[in-house]
Amino acid sequence: MASIAVPKRSPLSEALKGARRAAENSSSIWSWIATVDHKRIGILYGISAVVFFIVGGVEALLLRLQLAQPDANFLDPDAYNRLFTMHGTTMVFLVVMPLSSAFFNLMVPLMIGARDVAFPRLNAFSYWTFLAGAIFLNASFFTGDILNGDLGAPGGGWFGYAPLSLREFAPGHGMDFWMLGLQMFGIASLAGGFNFIVTILNMRAPGMTLFRMPVFVWMTLVTSFLIIFAMPVIAVALFELTFDRLFDANYFNAEAGGNPLLWQHMFWLFGHPEVYILILPAFGILSEILPTFSRKPLFGYAFVVFSGVAIGFMSWGVWVHHMYTTGLGTVANSAFGISTILIAVPTGVKVFNWMGTLWGGSIRFRAPLMFAVGTVAMFTIGGLSGVTHSMVPSDYQQNSSYYVVAHFHYVLFGGAIMALFGGIYYWFPKFTGKLMNEPLGHLNFWLMLIGFNLTFFPMHISGLLGMPRRVYTYNSDMGWDFWNLMSTVGAFLIALSVLVFLYNFFLSLRRGKESGPDPWDARTLEWSLPSPPPEYNFKEIPTVDSRDHFWNTKYREDETGRVVPVLAGGVVEPEEEHGDDDEHGHGIHMPSPSYMPLIASIGFPIVATGLIYDYALVPVGFALILIGLFGWVMEPATEED
Repeated sequence: MASIAVPKRSPLSEALKGARRAAENSSSIWSWIATVDHKRIGILYGISAVVFFIVGGVEALLLRLQLAQPDANFLDPDAYNRLFTMHGTTMVFLVVMPLSSAFFNLMVPLMIGARDVAFPRLNAFSYWTFLAGAIFLNASFFTGDILNGDLGAPGGGWFGYAPLSLREFAPGHGMDFWMLGLQMFGIASLAGGFNFIVTILNMRAPGMTLFRMPVFVWMTLVTSFLIIFAMPVIAVALFELTFDRLFDANYFNAEAGGNPLLWQHMFWLFGHPEVYILILPAFGILSEILPTFSRKPLFGYAFVVFSGVAIGFMSWGVWVHHMYTTGLGTVANSAFGISTILIAVPTGVKVFNWMGTLWGGSIRFRAPLMFAVGTVAMFTIGGLSGVTHSMVPSDYQQNSSYYVVAHFHYVLFGGAIMALFGGIYYWFPKFTGKLMNEPLGHLNFWLMLIGFNLTFFPMHISGLLGMPRRVYTYNSDMGWDFWNLMSTVGAFLIALSVLVFLYNFFLSLRRGKESGPDPWDARTLEWSLPSPPPEYNFKEIPTVDSRDHFWNTKYREDETGRVVPVLAGGVVEPEEEHGDDDEHGHGIHMPSPSYMPLIASIGFPIVATGLIYDYALVPVGFALILIGLFGWVMEPATEED
């Protein structure tokens, strides 16, 4: 009988299979490069965000050194503008957004009782595209003669106002890197936004209705909807700017019939929802930390949820309060003044709910709670100064002054970044199995709180004294010297607090106290798992029967209404650690690692480089994107044995 010829595997097929096997070794660096595990992707997002936080912080310190005294020449005007542009862009797009994404990735599947996100490879693609854009943007520094102080980075401001961002006023390639890098961030954000919406709406554990979800998951959902509607707006604006700069179009060129004001409308129509894209995740973190450390359910859960949804809707109707001085007229200014006042209402609702959660609670002043309470206080100050901007006559005086800089930082540093630090302290034990050092955590908090207020509160005063923002120096007779010196001292105090945090982080990783699965006696599902959680998260998907399901497995109310532990000590044993048999002993098949999302992501900076320098690179980049996407679609979701 004739033998049947068995086709041989191609060398490429064998190579890919060997690469996948290498990636499956959890101790290998290849396992991180090819990972599709939401927890590892969250860690990658978090590490990247902290690195860029340090980069953005160094840029801020250089700016503050220039402004520490009058008539300083530490930086020339061009270098100041470029560092100012990169600092703002870095903090908004490379720090707060990806650090929020880190928490989305780490927490959402665990909180809703899922084993992963809906589209694990899309999740990896989102991270690698973000990282490609971040590296591409920072590579712009090297397009100038950096050794001689000629920075090649963009210098048109992080807001990119036309005509300052056009070729005539921003020669060189810095702004080209900026606009194309932001397009990559937009692609990454859209991929993540769609992924989390599908995950939250379709992958919740049995019994977890929408109004049994943790507030953090709700804020993730609202933020994701804001992302998928806001990012296309800035994408269109960047597309038009790209054509103006690279192909001599005239969207924003007033001399040729374009309209520079069109850029401001599109940027802020994106930019004000973006403010809530940055702050809503922080609100979610606060709404998890405060109930845990006050040992009470969140006060007014439904009000907190609906106020978050209301903020998402109303954020689309306030963008013109950034443009009162552009001459739009009294009717438009009045309408947007009213809408700006109204959006303070759901925000104020949250603040009162957080205060109600703490009121009468059995409060434990641990580091996460310190950051949470500090965030509520600082954000409230920023919110109150923001309401003053809604009054058009007042805003005419405050606009483009350091008063606005103070407000902006009280909202985004005092509101978002401090809450994110609280989230790190809170969930660090879950993913490392170690507790962060508590005295160092308190030192970190107080240094940051004092440094923050010392930096930004004086800016209210210097702004009201007339100091305009975006200036690189000032005369000694303006009366701003003392306030600027205070701000510079405060900035270095913040830097010291970050050094304390980094020391605490790495010290705790190596020698931290073992945390166990539920060190805070918390309320949500992730604390029912071992620390760190296994790859598959849940051995068995839980069935949820109440909003505080995990808490109710540990405690009940007695006849007098007093909360008491359940029998057997009130401690629920965590799920067993994974074994060595089939897929860690449970017959659970998780998605296989894949290099294809990385390959597709690498194509974007190649296309962008080609648009700037040599069109021959454009098809090379597109080919790489198509190869990655085609391989991604064709490879099996789970590798067969």
